[in-house]
Amino acid sequence: MSINHVVLGTGAIGRAVMEELIKRGEPVRMVNRSGQMDEVPAGVELVASDLFDQAKVREVTRDAKVVYQASQPSYKEWPEKFPLLQKSIIDGLTGSGAKLVIVENLYMYGDTNGKPMTEDTPHNAHTRKGQVRGEISRAAFNAHNDGRLHVTSARGGNFFGSWGMNSTMGARAFYPLLRGKSAQLIGRRDLPHSHTYIKDFGMALLILGEREEADGQAWHVPNDMPKITQGELVRMFAEEAGVEPKISSMGKLMMTIGGPFIPEARETVEMMYEFDKPFIVDSSKFEKAFGMKATPMRAAIRETVNWYKNHTESNHG
Repeated sequence: MSINHVVLGTGAIGRAVMEELIKRGEPVRMVNRSGQMDEVPAGVELVASDLFDQAKVREVTRDAKVVYQASQPSYKEWPEKFPLLQKSIIDGLTGSGAKLVIVENLYMYGDTNGKPMTEDTPHNAHTRKGQVRGEISRAAFNAHNDGRLHVTSARGGNFFGSWGMNSTMGARAFYPLLRGKSAQLIGRRDLPHSHTYIKDFGMALLILGEREEADGQAWHVPNDMPKITQGELVRMFAEEAGVEPKISSMGKLMMTIGGPFIPEARETVEMMYEFDKPFIVDSSKFEKAFGMKATPMRAAIRETVNWYKNHTESNHG
């Protein structure tokens, strides 16, 4: 049986694509380095492959109509390895007829000083990771414009939801809350900060994979309540979970001090501008073009609470 949909990467967003495809009765192949993944549903083929090898990319995506690129190197290795990974995937797919749908974030825009981001916001990154994001995005769309393959991308903000434990609004925020302790946030908790629900990210990627008019462009994933603050989101989670909404937050100084001891903190310091000013995503282009609305925030929070309650910290933290 040929498989039309191949997902590269089995993190939270790759899984969201997988779950949406399963709901539609579509077989799906998931690809990662280890060939291992928690809770593999029926109808899913899980394959280990080295995506830095374009011949292996070609092999695992043979006969695919749509390939979703949700894989990435470790956060600290982005500058060295991400361009190589993306080039290998593009080279491996060139000439195959498959469409490439890329998961992106918003780093390439840099510090917009609180101005809402649209798909037309200039790429003005001042950080290493932002410059890498801009570089690999340009390379992908250049490949599209050169006729090598069809490319589109979905860009989302900091995400939350099932399996999203490594996000800033993930395990460090929600597991402590459920234990009656303080959610661990970074930066300001009182400023607007768009958050993307992981299931909406998955749904958006599928829509982009299906629609030809998406090709050659980047699209912002719809967010409900794009001006919600970190503090408000945590309070909604706590209210839904029936716990006290306790919050503690680390600013740039504390993140810098913690950097030598906590690799994640060291890597996040340059991105702190996202959390010290309003960080607002305008997704109206996607909503108008494809008629998709984000999951209402209360429903998204309810599903997130249920997931964290059913996936204990000892197993998944």
